[in-house]
Formats: sequence, structure tokens, C-alpha cells
Amino acid sequence: MKIKLAISLSILVLLSSCVQKTYKKTVVFRLDTSEIKEVKKVGIRGKDKPLTWDYDTEMKAIKKDSLYEITVTFETGYKFTEVKFVVNDAFEFQNEDNRKVVFSEKDTCTYNATFNRR
Repeated sequence: MKIKLAISLSILVLLSSCVQKTYKKTVVFRLDTSEIKEVKKVGIRGKDKPLTWDYDTEMKAIKKDSLYEITVTFETGYKFTEVKFVVNDAFEFQNEDNRKVVFSEKDTCTYNATFNRR
């Protein structure tokens, strides 16, 4: 009986230590599209929920045809996420690495970008 209890307690300790603590991290993404003519649609895709690689999350125009913005809150245990912007259904950085967005130590940070430019 003592062996079963010891094994059960050991398993419980191991399982509880494997859980990574998560944090809410908010990122305000701002995208400059001023170098693109006739902007019809601007979005963002990403690795971590609530973003996805499967479809665009629409960004709102702050200044039509030149500046777009979206605020995204991630619940994560990671220190960064990966994203790509999409304008008029075209991904930036085709066949290149994604943008790596490092979360701030604070709860909220701003990520300023220009489409297809690092």
C-alpha cells in the first residue's frame, strides 16, 4: 500500500511540474503599406492562437492605404511568436522566415512593421 501511495505521489509531482505557466501578452501590430498601390485588404497570420496560418485576421485602417492596426492578446508560456502580414491576398517574405515578435516583459507592447521589409 505504501509503495502505491509513493508511486501515485511521484506521478502527481512529475505531472504538476511539467505544466508551463502561461501569461497574457498583448501586441499592437501596426503595418505601414504606403509603398503599395491600391490596398484593398490587409491581414495578419501567425503561429499562435488567436492567429492562425489558415486564414487572415483582418487589420483595420488607421490611415487608408498606408497604416493598418490590430491588437492581439496571446495566452502563452513562450517569449515570442511568429507572424506574416498579408496585403491583397499576397504574403510578405515568400519562401523566407517569418517575423519573430518578442513579447515585452510588460503586458502590452507595440510592433511596428513595413510590408515586406525587415
